[in-house]
Amino acid sequence: MKKVFIFLGPPGSGKGTQTSRLSDKLSIPHVDTGSLLRKNIQDNTELGKIAKGYIDKGQLVPIEVVSEVIKDRLQKDDCQNGYILDGFPRSIEQAQALKDILASLDKFTLKDDTLAIYFDIDNEVLIQRLINRRSCPKCGTIYNLISNPPKIMDYCDICDTKLTQRKDDNEQTARARFETYEKETAPLYEYFKQLGILREIKADKPISEIWEDLKQIVFEE
Repeated sequence: MKKVFIFLGPPGSGKGTQTSRLSDKLSIPHVDTGSLLRKNIQDNTELGKIAKGYIDKGQLVPIEVVSEVIKDRLQKDDCQNGYILDGFPRSIEQAQALKDILASLDKFTLKDDTLAIYFDIDNEVLIQRLINRRSCPKCGTIYNLISNPPKIMDYCDICDTKLTQRKDDNEQTARARFETYEKETAPLYEYFKQLGILREIKADKPISEIWEDLKQIVFEE
């Protein structure tokens, strides 16, 4: 079985939900680039200030910033047996940066130890997902007011904390993010396909069905 997993797909395609499940199943960390960047933004670091300007516009954060954040995370002890990358790489340039990061850490390789999983779904479906997405600021649980609502509206089922909506989960910013994705990230599909490490999942199905498809892909490798 592969040790490094890269989740690809447009914003809101369900990568985060399935990544968390796979992380628990394999007992390896879920390295969520967005969360790492938001932590820097919350702490008002220099990297966070730079990242915020791009994220608020629905644009990609500069590769130098993302690479520094990612490399630091992958050196932690809990990453020694493998990890799941969510939100990185997002461009061919970032894929090359990941290759360099892996080489510098001398643990895993992009071609031999990595599996890229692409979540395929229509953009219009995603827009509805994004504008209805809510998350718990305390425990991180993600909900959708249409497909996966909390039992009590606006409150987390797990810790009863009031749910929040990300600032960029609105239709205008979502469409800008999709335009950026199509321009910068979609070419990764062909990049990983040529490396022979790409697998696809139809992501317009119920969460439970997507999970079964994901397990089949992961455990067949």
